[in-house]
Amino acid sequence: MRVIGVDGKQLGVIPLTEALNQARQHGVDLVEIAATANPPVCRLVDFGKYRYEQAKKEKESKKHQHASTVKEVQLSPRIDPHDLGIKVTHAIDFLCEDMKVKVALKFRGREMAHTEVGFAVIKKFLEEIAPFGHEDFPPKLIGRGINVMISPLPRNKRAKNPRQLADGSVPVNPNKVKVPDEVDEDEDDEAEVAVEATNGKPVKVVVAPTAEKPAEGFGNTPFNALDIKA
Repeated sequence: MRVIGVDGKQLGVIPLTEALNQARQHGVDLVEIAATANPPVCRLVDFGKYRYEQAKKEKESKKHQHASTVKEVQLSPRIDPHDLGIKVTHAIDFLCEDMKVKVALKFRGREMAHTEVGFAVIKKFLEEIAPFGHEDFPPKLIGRGINVMISPLPRNKRAKNPRQLADGSVPVNPNKVKVPDEVDEDEDDEAEVAVEATNGKPVKVVVAPTAEKPAEGFGNTPFNALDIKA
């Protein structure tokens, strides 16, 4: 078998017994790394260290693999600019997570008579996400819609997600504040408690209780305002 030494240099083709003696002398293992070669190739190495290096190489290779997850973003020719901005934000989040984005714009009814409006929306969308991804092919009109696939740029060429925090996480929308289930009952049992979002933090607001409604029947009679003394 062909043996590679501890220092990475080849020791030549030697018998198995001599290779085992070499491994015992250096206090390492004799690991077969190419069984299909002629003759087979073995290496003198610490087996635990060898497994660690192999796992590290596999992990690095997975980082450079192409994105396999595909997310879809749907648009319309008459989409509002604010809604388009939200769609762009979602697409940027997907691309920064190494996901592909499929953009689908659908025409309804007479909108097919003005497909140039749909292509204008797609063009503006692609310009917004250009620092984060590139189109695999030019936008195509297929049936009653325009489709385009966007792939994320490499990490070293891709812009940083503007919504990304220092720890790498994406912040939650501050407008979506969860109302606590429990309320402090010591302040005012009869008061109503509301929760508002102020700079992303929930703030408790105590609302004065409303006046009690008069009893039904004689609630609207003008005699209720008279002060009758016995």
